[in-house]
Amino acid sequence: MLLAIDVGNTQTVVGLYDGERLADHWRTASVRSQTADELAVELAGLLAVRGRSFADIDATVASSGVPQLSVELAGMARSYFGHEALILAPGVKTGLPLMVDNPHEVGPDRVANCVAALSLRPAPLIVVDFGTAINFDAVSAAGEFVGGAIAPGVEVSMQALGERAARLFGIELAAPRAAIGRNTVENMQSGAIFGCAGLVDGLVGRIGGELGGDVRAIATGGLAGVIAPHCATIDSVEPWLTLEGLRLIWERNQPA
Repeated sequence: MLLAIDVGNTQTVVGLYDGERLADHWRTASVRSQTADELAVELAGLLAVRGRSFADIDATVASSGVPQLSVELAGMARSYFGHEALILAPGVKTGLPLMVDNPHEVGPDRVANCVAALSLRPAPLIVVDFGTAINFDAVSAAGEFVGGAIAPGVEVSMQALGERAARLFGIELAAPRAAIGRNTVENMQSGAIFGCAGLVDGLVGRIGGELGGDVRAIATGGLAGVIAPHCATIDSVEPWLTLEGLRLIWERNQPA
């Protein structure tokens, strides 16, 4: 079985693949200071609640938006699983050309998302990843990553608003009854949910116009299920897109 791990700035997503089938998955909070041993303890607990253990893991593939954790992930696999993890980084074969000014700047999760998206839809396409930031990844008709856009995530924006405005406070991230809020909570929910949906539709429209052709947009990330239903430009939601991309990249790096 293949263990796939995507470490984001806020959340870590873990998947266990049995062949091409995602057999189990978990979503936890990312802790930048975790050591290889601490990562192993957390993972052991996640596996145990599903009746699994380290003995079930035959291979590991990982991506990390937190650079210092890449070393710890590799150390965990080496010490506890007895194999070398494939860490998504420059030099790893992905099959996705990065046609940007500095390919080393492209986050590994963005690469994995585009690889998975291309397995689901024909290019050109756009991947919208709702995480700490909202990433917009543009893939040309030739199947090349050509750049995109990065916007503040909904939770980051609302946190900043609460810190700067004394009369505003934390709210549940849920859609209100209407765009015209009748109280402070609904006002903030309208701005957060419908405002973010408007941002997404605006950027997807602009990026799609520059890509040309019949562009499809795929959403993923922790808040995709909350925001995407209110977006006119999102064609589908794939919650485990990054994990699927990691699986595909792992396959492409195995001996023929």
